[in-house]
Amino acid sequence: MGTTYEHEARESNTDTVLKTSNVLDVLDQRTFDLGLAIGVNSLLQSAWIYDRPVDIEGLRQFHDHLRRGRLSRGIERSPLPFGRHRWVASDNTSELEIVETPRPREEFDDWLGEQINTPLDCERGPGWHLAMLPFTDGGSGVSLVVSHCLIDGVGLCEALADAALGRDDPISWPAAETRGRWRAVSQDAWQTVRDIPAMARGVVAAIRLARRSREGATAPATSTITTSPAPAALSDESIPVPMATILVDADEWDSRAEALGGTSNTLLVGLAARLAHRAGRVGADGSVMVMMPVNQRADGDTRANARSSVAVTVDPALATTDLREIRAAVKETLIRHGQVPDEEHAVNAIIPLLPKRFLGATSRVGSPNQVGSSNLGVVNPAATRADGTEADHFAVKVLPYLGLTEAMLRRFGGTQSFLSGRANGRVFVSAHSYLPGGTNSNERLQQNLSNALNDFSLTGTLF
Repeated sequence: MGTTYEHEARESNTDTVLKTSNVLDVLDQRTFDLGLAIGVNSLLQSAWIYDRPVDIEGLRQFHDHLRRGRLSRGIERSPLPFGRHRWVASDNTSELEIVETPRPREEFDDWLGEQINTPLDCERGPGWHLAMLPFTDGGSGVSLVVSHCLIDGVGLCEALADAALGRDDPISWPAAETRGRWRAVSQDAWQTVRDIPAMARGVVAAIRLARRSREGATAPATSTITTSPAPAALSDESIPVPMATILVDADEWDSRAEALGGTSNTLLVGLAARLAHRAGRVGADGSVMVMMPVNQRADGDTRANARSSVAVTVDPALATTDLREIRAAVKETLIRHGQVPDEEHAVNAIIPLLPKRFLGATSRVGSPNQVGSSNLGVVNPAATRADGTEADHFAVKVLPYLGLTEAMLRRFGGTQSFLSGRANGRVFVSAHSYLPGGTNSNERLQQNLSNALNDFSLTGTLF
């Protein structure tokens, strides 16, 4: 029974058969369950700009390889309310969308926003959508929107590179609904038994985290954010969260980081803190809590979200003149993270046991004093070749949870997050930000992001 949920994969250059479980990792389970519980969908979007017409045949080949690559799977729920879900082959993928009517290049950002609203479903499919827009000046833009339940940022860049190079997923995932109900119940019940030790550790970790949370709650509130009084009734309709993406010359970025005694990553952390400072998203002492994902993806990793996270307290006032303190704090935090058990990750093991209503009521995707800063590093150049040739501009955009309402954003304390990477000789910096009671628009965020770059004597161009 223990091997019935394992499936074959062959190494590309040998006949060695590997055994790969299709049971979701606990973080992937949490990502999926959290979306269901609060009614939102977390997305990623990669975008390409060509200063010429896209090679349609090359783009079709790219689309076909995406269908057969890492995005060729979906999620099948367990028949047990407390069971772990599984990866299955997806038989419902969207067609390549070729927009027939050209639009001005200045409307590309608006079109990318429209693409975000494409219906996606990582369970029933499709879990991603690829589209191309011709520009009136002869150029072209391409968008790929994908559910975060299927892949994280690092995994997405690897999937893009694989598709551009014609590499398909070596794993053959089982077809959906092929186990039969009783076999599925038996296998998932046995999987739960196997998970009992991890669940026990998760309960202990949850108790410790809850105790620390209660102790922290006795301290005075640290947020200095001032917002308008809460209205009597907040909208339950989904509202747009402002987004902006800026490109910075990579050599200029590196030179500035070095001059300030930092690294490319610590400059991004400082920039995130500076943007938070401009929005008033700081503690009473002027500090900002920056959450940094830590990549844990290894060769052959089948997890959708292979990461953990750490928190670093940053002084945004100091960041613009000296990054050495931030660099030391980041280094110390990462070292400690590697030495101390990750209690946040341990808690994920008990997520399947929690009622969805409870999970939704207690979940938070942000807080007034917390911002996110994720660095993808150097992107494989192949990822920029959506039609087989290198795009003139490329970026991966961080998207807010799709489906957030005004009431939810106020309860969460708003949201702010950065995603950055390096491609085509430039550093792309993508941000989204919403502050309850503040002025929230794409134009205001673009201006604030440009001003934050200016604080570091950096200049950028809008994507």
